[in-house]
Amino acid sequence: MSKLLISPSILSADFARLGAEVAAITHAGADLIHIDVMDGHFVPNITIGPQVVKALRPHSDRPFDVHLMIAPADPYLQAFAEAGADIISIHPEAGPHLHRSLQTIRNLGKKAGVVLNPSTHESVLDHVMDMVDLILVMSINPGFGGQAFLPSQLGKIETLRKMIDRTGREILLEVDGGVNPETARDCYNAGADTLVAGTAVFKGGPEHYQANIAALKAAAG
Repeated sequence: MSKLLISPSILSADFARLGAEVAAITHAGADLIHIDVMDGHFVPNITIGPQVVKALRPHSDRPFDVHLMIAPADPYLQAFAEAGADIISIHPEAGPHLHRSLQTIRNLGKKAGVVLNPSTHESVLDHVMDMVDLILVMSINPGFGGQAFLPSQLGKIETLRKMIDRTGREILLEVDGGVNPETARDCYNAGADTLVAGTAVFKGGPEHYQANIAALKAAAG
């Protein structure tokens, strides 16, 4: 399998110095920058909007991996694309027409992702695999960082890896929730190639970010 990519979640960063934090994790070896957008409706938390994404864009040359935990998502796709998102991921439950939403993201010139909550079955992807550039498996219930990893999602990761391999396309298989060096190895062995990590990356402050990212990447052996 390919090397393991790390996408630090800025949800765990110091929001008082967010630009500096994004620059620091970029310098420390982050492969992508994971940006969690929450509306207090689809999930029980509120975070940031397109203007913050736009403000952060000059602080990193890494792809912005924007996870929309909002409903409806469609009215905001263009705003996040224009703000500097490179990958825009949505939940199937966030709108009535998943295919149309993915089509819109790709027509905006961005990569399109689909996010599966713990109870969301992978079959939701059966008829849109040709539109997907990233699949994100939530190994916690979305809304808050710091939750414990749900081992029940490892079987789903294995199933999705087979689905991706059958397409012959380059589709990232990402996992978000409770990721640490131990669970990272389980995810990688199940078939994931991209990991979102918040607490595991940002713990200890900027002087530890490089070592924290390296510890996660070591899960790939």
